[in-house]
Amino acid sequence: MLTTVSNKTSELQGKLITFMEEYIYPNEELYEKQLNAMESRWNIPPIMEELKERAKEHGLWNLFNREEGYGTTLSNYDYAHLCEIMGRSLIAPEVFNCNAPDTGNMEVLMKYGTDEQKEKWLNPLLDGSIRSCFTMTEPDVASSDATNIQSHIVREGDEYVINAKKWWSSGAMDPRCDIAIFMGKTDPHGPRHEQQSMVLVPMDTPGVEIKRHLPVFGYDHAPHGHAEIHFNDVRVPVSNLIYKEGKGFEIAQSRLGPGRIHHCMRAIGAAERAIELLCRRAAEREAFGTPLAEKGVIREIVAESRMEIDQARLLTLHAAQKMDQEGAKAARKEIAMIKVIAPRISLNVIDRAIQVFGGAGVTEDFPLAAHWANARTLRIVDGPDQVHLRDIGKLEFKKYL
Repeated sequence: MLTTVSNKTSELQGKLITFMEEYIYPNEELYEKQLNAMESRWNIPPIMEELKERAKEHGLWNLFNREEGYGTTLSNYDYAHLCEIMGRSLIAPEVFNCNAPDTGNMEVLMKYGTDEQKEKWLNPLLDGSIRSCFTMTEPDVASSDATNIQSHIVREGDEYVINAKKWWSSGAMDPRCDIAIFMGKTDPHGPRHEQQSMVLVPMDTPGVEIKRHLPVFGYDHAPHGHAEIHFNDVRVPVSNLIYKEGKGFEIAQSRLGPGRIHHCMRAIGAAERAIELLCRRAAEREAFGTPLAEKGVIREIVAESRMEIDQARLLTLHAAQKMDQEGAKAARKEIAMIKVIAPRISLNVIDRAIQVFGGAGVTEDFPLAAHWANARTLRIVDGPDQVHLRDIGKLEFKKYL
């Protein structure tokens, strides 16, 4: 596999690293202070919009894009290197308009949206003036199997009528969230993978009700947040259908491939920051007469962490490169493998860093605890480990049987 990047990507890496050091890390604490000082934690800290404008000025905007005609065009392999850098901070992806679920939603609209849908929803998303959510997961079924969803999309004349309960709709709490991509069944009796469709639902449509906010290990992830949403006789025009009826599962699969690369590289970035914090902490702290960095047990966990991070990175870059060259279907096993490996390794490294930090590691004085909680959810997001392990085993057996 390739181990180098294009000149274009190398230049963006340098600019991104500099931007992170000059603007992101120094403002993480200010972001939290502003958020806590606001009338509601569901308001936007001013520093976020300031940073976004700076990112635009530096040409670090919409870096995720792979489609021609929408600015920066990078392969999955090239973007993966940038995604890792952004993953070192939990506020960074939004600063560069590379935050989930917006990136996946924009990719869907770029690939499948009509001209009208692009004008109304894609362009504002690309500009960063609105946000979006993706509503697929449901509380009453095992949503790791997307064909399980029970949401109803019924056509009545020139409208679709939607009834459903959805949850873990990330970004739905954000006051800027104007549009949802909704996945439900238009043909419950059709072929298993052709029953579902995707429809655009403006969040201010009558019948759209945010029932509650869902914290993650106690973190509210404000002002982004995760929500349970009920759709009660929601009516939208038929023109809000994305692509064609019965193509919802296909669209979801095309969306998830690149998204898993993004998640995994961000997790590796979080692990890189953790090992950096671990080493700096160990170098400046002393226990039982010598610096922690001189103790064999510390050097051993640093070595284990470095080996694991580099393994996960190489495997993820390999998956990204295979997807670029042969398509997501051909890279199915590699994508499943990284979706298991990257979060595991990120958790391992962050946990070791927390152990070295001691009590400080579980406070909000350092980013380790928040990164740990985020990495732990990745073992469920976009399919739990067990689903991916099943697929890896099945695909491996195919080579021999």
